[in-house]
Amino acid sequence: MSDVLVADGQRPRAGGPDRPVTDVAVGVLIDPQGRFLLTSRPPGKVYAGYWEFPGGKVEAGESVAQALRRELQEEIGVTVGAVHPWREQVVDYPHALVRLHFCKVFDWSGELHMHEGQQFAWQTLPVTVAPILPGTVPVLAWLQQERLPT
Repeated sequence: MSDVLVADGQRPRAGGPDRPVTDVAVGVLIDPQGRFLLTSRPPGKVYAGYWEFPGGKVEAGESVAQALRRELQEEIGVTVGAVHPWREQVVDYPHALVRLHFCKVFDWSGELHMHEGQQFAWQTLPVTVAPILPGTVPVLAWLQQERLPT
């Protein structure tokens, strides 16, 4: 893995050097005004209170799109339409080694309902919420790059 983002590198890694990679489907929901949705990590979870794009683990037998649809229904109460695979980033957190599969989502239905006690905020760049989860930081840079004239 060549392009690995190391979060909190001074902290020990759970599971040692040979720990498995966990695949995670992440939704970058973008509304018609160009705002994107960030949610806070729920109380009781690692990095509780940090802001991130919503999503969750890809279960055995699921595609990234299937996992994203399931996770967004479970976590924030929306039904996702088309899923547009966008970018991947491997992040080495102290608690887990994760491969984040970022997907853009422009089409969903249902009212936002935070089922895990988290908060949500529609954001533009620069974001006004903090702290930002380390795996979310590159996405903000990618969104900024896409806004720059070529």
